[in-house]
Amino acid sequence: IDTEGYKVGTLNGLTVLTVGDYTFGKPAKITVNTYTGKNGIVNIEREVSLSGSSHSKGVFILSAYLGELFAQDIPLCLTASICFEQLYNGVDGDSASSTELYGLLSSLSGIPINQSIAVTGSVNQKGDIQPIGGVNEKIEGYFKICKMRGLDGSHGVMIPKLNEMNLNLSNEVVEAVKNGLFHIYAISTIEQGIELLTGVPAGKKDTTGRFPAGSVNCLAYAKLRKYAKISKED
Repeated sequence: IDTEGYKVGTLNGLTVLTVGDYTFGKPAKITVNTYTGKNGIVNIEREVSLSGSSHSKGVFILSAYLGELFAQDIPLCLTASICFEQLYNGVDGDSASSTELYGLLSSLSGIPINQSIAVTGSVNQKGDIQPIGGVNEKIEGYFKICKMRGLDGSHGVMIPKLNEMNLNLSNEVVEAVKNGLFHIYAISTIEQGIELLTGVPAGKKDTTGRFPAGSVNCLAYAKLRKYAKISKED
């Protein structure tokens, strides 16, 4: 995984592995590609039988979010592939659904994502961030990698605000946060998350149904309009 720089359609998700009685966090690189077509969102893990039902459900929710936000006056015509890179033991749960959605928005808009921030959180059809399990293990798993590579104050994790009450981190992580070497961002909506990851406003529709110029949603909508036009011509 990358822990520095910016990349389009690429970010770090946080997973939890259980081996016997031991549970630990394992960051995973998630990549998203978007292109013309009508196949919708392709969950590569599901296609090769490495995705559990909860994870597959989370991917379907992404289509519903994109449809409500962008497809009120155009058909939702796209093909998108989502992959957990080099993860071969399967994936389940919907705690990466917000991570996957950020990757989709980045790929559609062309705006790169900060690789020093790892993400966990479930998302519903309306874009609200929902709580997840294993939040402490996930944070500490990513923290250890960043510490090995050298903490410089840029690293951090993004978690659901509703998980704040579940935090019970090691003294080492707490001290790093106190000293500004590591950060924990608690968010409630997709808009907050994409702004934090990209440094660009998400953009909300005005009374005419348009997004602010240069915003993430404006650029993503422009790409989807292009896809819809190409599909109509075909």
